[in-house]
Parts: sequence; structure tokens; C-alpha cells
Amino acid sequence: MKRSSTGRSGTEVYFVFMNFDPEYERLQAHRTKQGSFEVDLYLSNKHDEFLATMLEPGAYKKRFSWVIIDGFSVEITDDQADVLRSSKEVRIVEKDLELS
Repeated sequence: MKRSSTGRSGTEVYFVFMNFDPEYERLQAHRTKQGSFEVDLYLSNKHDEFLATMLEPGAYKKRFSWVIIDGFSVEITDDQADVLRSSKEVRIVEKDLELS
């Protein structure tokens, strides 16, 4: 099994972008300085819950959620990336390619 730059055997960093979410769009449209915390919390919880339903606990490591786009980065295997790709909630799953 190859060792990735993440330090976890067999895992790579992937970017996951979600499909249209009306609640996210509503929160973004009415976002204020105080309301930005609400959007952050909503997306972080949404992404955590999504991963918990799709993958085994402890088999992945979410790095962070992006508020500007409904997406997150996660350390997973290629097989786990395929599982996420199969979800109707996911628009794109792409491996993070480091440029040298």
C-alpha cells in the first residue's frame, strides 16, 4: 500500500463539491456579519453528517469545509472517493493534485 503525503497509509486529499442546496443558498443570500457563523456551522455540520452516512467512522479525516462554495476537503482512499461520487448529493469529487 502506498504512503501518501498526508501521512495516512493509502489516503489522499480529495475535494468534494456538493449539489445545489436550497438552505445553503438561502443562508448565503441573507448572510450578515453575524449570520456568517450560521452558514459556517450549517455547512460544517452538513458535511460531517454526509460523511458519517457514507463512510465508516474513523476511515476518513475531514480537513475543512468551504463556505464560499458548498464543498469540503477530506483524506480518503480512491475507493472511498468512488463511494462519494456515487451519491446524488455530490456534484464533483477530485483528487488534490500538488503542483511542483
